[in-house]
Amino acid sequence: MIESRPALLASFGALLLLVSSSLGQETPTVFKGGNLITPTGDILERGVLVVHRGRIVAIGPPGTAIPAGATTRDVAGKVIMAGLVDTHSHIGSPAGGDQSAPIQPDTRVLDAIDVRDAGIQKAQAGGITTANIMPGSGHLISGQTLYLKLRDGNTIDDLLITNKTGRVAGGLKMANGTNSRRDPPFPGTRAKSASLVREKFVAAQDYRDKIARAKGDAEKVPARDLALEILVEVLDGQRVVHHHTHRHDDILTVLRLQREFGFRVVLHHVSEAWKVAAEIAAAKVPSSVIILDSPGGKLEARDLDWKNGMALENAGATVGFHTDDPVTDSRLFLRSASFAVRAGMSRAGALRALTLAGAEMLDLQDRIGSLETGKDADFIVLSGDPFSVYTQVLETWVDGLKVFDRENPKDRLWSTGGHGAGNSRAAHLCCYGTWEEAR
Repeated sequence: MIESRPALLASFGALLLLVSSSLGQETPTVFKGGNLITPTGDILERGVLVVHRGRIVAIGPPGTAIPAGATTRDVAGKVIMAGLVDTHSHIGSPAGGDQSAPIQPDTRVLDAIDVRDAGIQKAQAGGITTANIMPGSGHLISGQTLYLKLRDGNTIDDLLITNKTGRVAGGLKMANGTNSRRDPPFPGTRAKSASLVREKFVAAQDYRDKIARAKGDAEKVPARDLALEILVEVLDGQRVVHHHTHRHDDILTVLRLQREFGFRVVLHHVSEAWKVAAEIAAAKVPSSVIILDSPGGKLEARDLDWKNGMALENAGATVGFHTDDPVTDSRLFLRSASFAVRAGMSRAGALRALTLAGAEMLDLQDRIGSLETGKDADFIVLSGDPFSVYTQVLETWVDGLKVFDRENPKDRLWSTGGHGAGNSRAAHLCCYGTWEEAR
């Protein structure tokens, strides 16, 4: 049977994409003449960035050696910075625990993410190259998060990140405050919420001790418990807790639990961080801040303030940003840092909060978060200053491959909106009306 002309074109296009991607990795690509943002937030004017086989192989001033046979891009007048790291997102339509119990650490968003969701393309359009995909905050422990590279992929496996131990990288989502209280079997008060969490971690400590005492004896090893296994990983420092919390008293409760059980934690949202910035800094706990540009929402977030970033920075705490998409739009992630700078945070601190600080919160600082030789080639090309309202994300690159190009009509749709921009299946009709135009 002879394939139709559109089908042949689609097959040929897919083959070209595969070949061009392979060539893009095998042939060094040089970005020359742009202003490069260094790990310290300084500008390397008219710099040179060399990318090869998914890694940054060189970065330097004008005159930096260019490999023979490299493809050279003139990016004069543009700004290049490390890809943005969103430490808290819900793109891909993930869902974690259900209404059956308040504590469900065995639930995995790995089993619930749609990699063809339009939100992933929108995040790429916003310059986000790595995201921590989270279940919801309606539970004390709602499940395992997943750290994803926002590559173009057909399955979730195409976006996964492997950590230093060879396992799929991710954390554990926890929450306190209003969301997780609700009716039984959920706790009705803040005090009961903390009590239930303590009980579960004590059970995990006992489970770990029984395994240790068994010394591999199958008759003495306790029955496998998937929920407690994950909490043991948390207790052993192998998995970071990402903790939703808003009010200053709820923040302090998280710090109290962290001291009791010794787990690593990142505070998320922290609407009232400015009230307890010194305590957060003293605990050496990083905070991932959300920035909202309009009032409203839940009562416990009424005192949220743009000065959170400044207050935490001045106290000496590590600060990152997140979108909580769809709470804020991934396409506008740069704006979050702009608001923080407007409220008094340093420019260098805000740039770091978008990139390297977020990478540290995900234990990925050795691979992503800054333009440095040897790191993954995750970066974005901007039309101007990152904090200017007029600046646009022109290109987004992940592992040395371009995943967003504003000049591409289909990609531009994800960035600017329009018919089909929110529909994962409609975008292929965005730009062509006839067969002749498709050619």
